[in-house]
Amino acid sequence: MELCYQLPVLPLDRPVPKHVLSRRGAISFSSSSSLFGAPDPRQLSQRRGAISYDSSDQTALYIRMLAVTNKTIKPSFVFTPGDVRVRSQVGFEPERRGSHPYLGVDFRTLHSRAESAGSIPARRVRRLFSFQRHLLSSRLLRGAPHLNPLHILDEDYCGQAKCMLEKVGSWNFDIFLFDRLTNGNSLVFLTFNLLNQYGLIELFQLDMVKLRRFLVLVQEDYHNQNPYHNAVHAADVTQAMHCYLREPKLAQSLTSFDILLGLLAAATHDLDHPGVNQPFLIKTNHYLAALYRNTSVLENHHWRSAVGLLRETELFSNLPAEDSLSIERQLGSLILATDISRQNEYLSRFRTHLDENDLCLGNASHRHFVLQMALKCADICNPCRPWELSKQWSEKVTEEFFHQGDIEKKHKLEISPLCDSEANTIASVQIGFMTYVVEPLFAEWARFSDTRLSQTMLGHLGLNKASWSAMEPEASGSSEEGESEPGRATEEPSSRVLSQGSQES
Repeated sequence: MELCYQLPVLPLDRPVPKHVLSRRGAISFSSSSSLFGAPDPRQLSQRRGAISYDSSDQTALYIRMLAVTNKTIKPSFVFTPGDVRVRSQVGFEPERRGSHPYLGVDFRTLHSRAESAGSIPARRVRRLFSFQRHLLSSRLLRGAPHLNPLHILDEDYCGQAKCMLEKVGSWNFDIFLFDRLTNGNSLVFLTFNLLNQYGLIELFQLDMVKLRRFLVLVQEDYHNQNPYHNAVHAADVTQAMHCYLREPKLAQSLTSFDILLGLLAAATHDLDHPGVNQPFLIKTNHYLAALYRNTSVLENHHWRSAVGLLRETELFSNLPAEDSLSIERQLGSLILATDISRQNEYLSRFRTHLDENDLCLGNASHRHFVLQMALKCADICNPCRPWELSKQWSEKVTEEFFHQGDIEKKHKLEISPLCDSEANTIASVQIGFMTYVVEPLFAEWARFSDTRLSQTMLGHLGLNKASWSAMEPEASGSSEEGESEPGRATEEPSSRVLSQGSQES
């Protein structure tokens, strides 16, 4: 399939040699680019981004020069849509969401390695034009059967990221490092890898291109300018969800349908988060607050946004209509469970089940409830990570709180709890959050799943809380208000703390 795009007017007035006019030009993406070292002068025509006249260059963006004279190119000359074509069997339609004209085709991954000029013929340089083409060509070239595992990442360009994915089930998984190694595409690569690892792509017969497009759109709909509620947070929650799905009680009872829902809910649970909480949207008369009648405003928006992308990409178009609708409904049930204002409701119900020992994972409704609790844990698990990771998340979420507080000050609005940088510190915010929100939830989760992972999380939680406590006297010593504020916030079951810190609101 070929993609065509309009190029701007090129008002050139200098003579063009006859031998140039008689041949096709091409914008070359050769690996001899200066980005990979100085090219040989004789190979300048093959440089990345340069004009190439070698029609055998299968990686170039070919241009047919039309409406030219023997001496000059007319100032009003325009390349028509049919003049530019991507030499690719499979491509992605341009989308309104992204500024990049080739959605899903990351040109940063076109080159597998920096080849020295002339060391290998240009036609042998491996390039990734599209996800689907790379998968097919790599299998055919190696003579590998179709049963081989899918190659999610380019082996040379993202080799380190691929090594990290081999330990994706480790609680020490560094999502920040993984995001750097994947050039900011951690959510796409991690979610795709997990869906493939669980065999869900094959089981539900998901179209590879549609799935890739869906994940790219999901990642793009997260706001990277948010310090905390961004695609990296979604990837972190998805990785945590994977760790919980592997716990013995869940691994032995969950169906493939449950796992699919759990991973999709984790990846989309904060979709299109604006970086402010629900009370802020309500007091500023935001249209979302009016739309959802001030009830689970952000959670409803995340869910509806996810459903919109599922329908736009037709990811489940191969499934019966009733199954597709069931996925959408249950996805909403999971995402809505992350509403912090309902924290006590879910925690009390969970505690009652554990006290009465009546949770039956053979029951579909009970399994779904456990998935809801798992997603709630995954969403606020940052304090249970190793200190090096937990500290970074704490700084990011507090930065987002304080940014909201600055906006409220600027517009003379009442400053939300925990959002006043003059009355709170990172340490005080985190101690209150851990004490009144995280500890009660993870204590009950450890009762449900008393495993090494649960004990590890509680251990990290205790150490991290002690670390912040040691910092608080220094941070708040100059102001006694800094210590009183956390107590005030926690009286509302930390609902507002969690609302931003945990996930949505």
